[in-house]
Amino acid sequence: MVKTRFGFWLGGLVVFWTFVMGISGWYKDPVLLNLFWVVVLLQIGVLFRGLKESVHSRSLVQYIKDGFMISLIGGVIIFAGSMIFTTIVFPHYFEELQILGREIMKAEGKTNAQIEAAMAQAASTQTPFMQALFGFVGTVMTGLIASPIIGLSVRKRIMN
Repeated sequence: MVKTRFGFWLGGLVVFWTFVMGISGWYKDPVLLNLFWVVVLLQIGVLFRGLKESVHSRSLVQYIKDGFMISLIGGVIIFAGSMIFTTIVFPHYFEELQILGREIMKAEGKTNAQIEAAMAQAASTQTPFMQALFGFVGTVMTGLIASPIIGLSVRKRIMN
């Protein structure tokens, strides 16, 4: 089934990239940290390829459903991969991000009080479960936004 196969590809590629970011230490660098957003490009690429392989002459609604299912399956894998990443392989991930965050805010000229307030505000979301949940929700939402656009593009190419 196309949706399952591409859902596994999506989840696998995003988890792989997450581990590249971790093993390389790029997540500790204020500039290279932004390379994490490559996951959005990976998802768009997988969705495009997956929807392109869907049965031709489908309705836009079907493309949206397929994109949603690819993203949902990928999101479940991403959730699990994120939990493993932050609890087993990199258990000090959030502490290291906090150190980086403090350094960035100091370089921006923020006061200690401003830094402490920002750190306290972010603390509730800097848990393995919350980050995994954000990864899941972000993947599903990206799929819902990108699928109609990709579906229109795929349909246009098929009809020409």
